[in-house]
Amino acid sequence: MAGTIIGFGAPNKQGTASTHGAPLGDEEIQASRVELGWEYPPFEIPQEVLDGWNAAERGARYEQDWADRFAAYREAHPQLAREFERRMKGELPDGWNEFAGKAIAKIGAAGADMATRKASLMALNAFAPALPELSGGSADLTGSNLTEYAGSTVISGDDASGNYLHFGVREFGMSAIGNGLGLHGGVIPYSGTFLTFSDYARNALRMAALMELQNIFVYTHDSIGLGEDGPTHQPVEHVASLRIMPNMRVWRPCDAVETAIAWRDAIERRDGPTSLVLTRQSVPHQDRSESQIAEVARGAYVLKDSVGEPDIILIATGSEVALATGAAAELVADGIKARVVSMPCTDLFEAQSDAYKEQVLPSGVSRRVAIEAGVSDGWYRYVGQSGRIVGLDRFGASAPADVLFEHFGFSVGNVVKIARELLAT
Repeated sequence: MAGTIIGFGAPNKQGTASTHGAPLGDEEIQASRVELGWEYPPFEIPQEVLDGWNAAERGARYEQDWADRFAAYREAHPQLAREFERRMKGELPDGWNEFAGKAIAKIGAAGADMATRKASLMALNAFAPALPELSGGSADLTGSNLTEYAGSTVISGDDASGNYLHFGVREFGMSAIGNGLGLHGGVIPYSGTFLTFSDYARNALRMAALMELQNIFVYTHDSIGLGEDGPTHQPVEHVASLRIMPNMRVWRPCDAVETAIAWRDAIERRDGPTSLVLTRQSVPHQDRSESQIAEVARGAYVLKDSVGEPDIILIATGSEVALATGAAAELVADGIKARVVSMPCTDLFEAQSDAYKEQVLPSGVSRRVAIEAGVSDGWYRYVGQSGRIVGLDRFGASAPADVLFEHFGFSVGNVVKIARELLAT
């Protein structure tokens, strides 16, 4: 351990808090010059110091040596050299758009009900064969996060040639290492843990957003739906806190199709990090047209619509989209024109044109209900003061997921009840 003195050399202030975050003052600066034997005026660097530290000439030699060696490597291995340059430039492989589109279409055609954490693994297995630069891991939760795909090779002390790292229980270190990989270039870093443990990684997440680094954060067990682990492990405020972080793109998909599209967006994004917020519990597949699949990438879209202008709009994300579609079906059966909007990524929706946003959420329809198993504050933006929110403005409890959802009002019956109350006003 290094022993240091804060403000060393300032004879009257060293070792005190007054040297931290405030100027020393002219008198103490002059006293420090005497104490340290520094004879040079402000901002003058002595020539012998400059000569000792200036590495421009040495660096130019190193750079030229590297360029010469890489030129020889390119001559001997042209295909590998092109692949290296592609990865270091952050370019996706040729044919990526067609490859990714077919992978998403295949996932959609399967029409399977599953937890979105499982859908995430499905997307990884679909995309990874085209992306050898994917490098991932998990904070001791690989079996729960489902981040180790079929082509993963674990990095170990004996073999560092792999692409998957068991980080251990160190969410901050894991996320910071991903930032370092993003800064280095040549890889697409991703890592996984439970959503509630994103708190431990907060500073690394913020730095990824601030530095505009590609880093994909896989967060599973996204709500009270994780069940008996109880309120310490049940994230209620975490999605909202990630959404308000500038430049952090947050996806909370409702099924396998939205999950695959979220992964594609995270892979293609080069100007900031992405958080993929995923369920532990199974969610139903939602049927969509080709145009609706294309609109998922716009952050929000009309999943189920009414004939003519809707009487009420139900907005939901993740596992609660199924509640919205179930409630809408009951309302429609009673002659009420209900629209369901799935909004897996609010910031992408905010980036759309005013015309598109008006198309999805027409200003003339003020009766709106937002449904998400988390804190409600962020949803007033979309429902207005006259709308209603089915949210959770308290910590959860320990019980099976289905019991908790019913207890806290996340049921089709409660959504229908709230919608009817709103329509009656």
